[in-house]
Amino acid sequence: MADEQVRYEERDDIAIITLNRPEKKNTLNDVVIQGVADGIDRAARSEDVAAIVVRGAGDTLTAGYDLTAHAAGGSWEKTYGAKGPTPRDGAWDPVRDYQFMGNNVRRFMKIWECPKPVLGEIKGWAVGGATDLVLCCDLLYMASDAHIGYAPSRIYGTPTTNLWIYRLGLEHAKQFILTGRAIDAATAHRIGLVSTVCAPEELAETIETEARRFATIPANQLALNKMLINQAYENMGLRTSQMLGTFFDGMARHTEEAYQWVEEFDDLGFREVIRERDAPWQDYGERPRD
Repeated sequence: MADEQVRYEERDDIAIITLNRPEKKNTLNDVVIQGVADGIDRAARSEDVAAIVVRGAGDTLTAGYDLTAHAAGGSWEKTYGAKGPTPRDGAWDPVRDYQFMGNNVRRFMKIWECPKPVLGEIKGWAVGGATDLVLCCDLLYMASDAHIGYAPSRIYGTPTTNLWIYRLGLEHAKQFILTGRAIDAATAHRIGLVSTVCAPEELAETIETEARRFATIPANQLALNKMLINQAYENMGLRTSQMLGTFFDGMARHTEEAYQWVEEFDDLGFREVIRERDAPWQDYGERPRD
């Protein structure tokens, strides 16, 4: 795949899709998002693949969207839209923004729509936009020292695939989306967010062993049962919630507070701005060390 930012392999009845930017904590850019989508399509077409594992190279699944482009004076966004004038500096076109983020959502949802089981491997961190991707998986396996959370709840975003609500229920969704708190593995398992928690050194073998077991079940059985479960959630309004979540995400990134927050990247540095965001909550990079 392009620049090998996403690796794909098939072996022992499973496909493994690996986000491969370990030097950048596997942060998401257009190449990575497209690489995952292409890998899901490829695995879905393969007669040799019974199930799919999504993981990250190095010590982290993914730290979310690559916002460091802002810190370098650029933008991680791309412009999509109909014919029209070039927007003036500072102008926000909500339709173009929705098309941009909606394109990401459509690619993440290939995991949800894939007829084969997709197992997500959470190690290190799964933060912000990482959760928009990984919560589309069918089953989640988590290292005992890993964390997951939607930190952009504090500023600069709302969940776009919006699967937090459907996976957690009202109380826990509000607990963790209103605050953006990081969730440790024990809590994630207790509240039903992940299927299995195991030692970090056992995670890869555990998830691959489980994925290979799906080869013992007819592919049509897996496809029909996955479709049945997913349809129940779609009947609850999942797609409408995603539309709102994607629009609201654009709004959240274009408030005066959001503009000022991004401007601080140049004044204080990216890491310091993130530190100030998380310090009052004492989580992510600001959690107390034992």
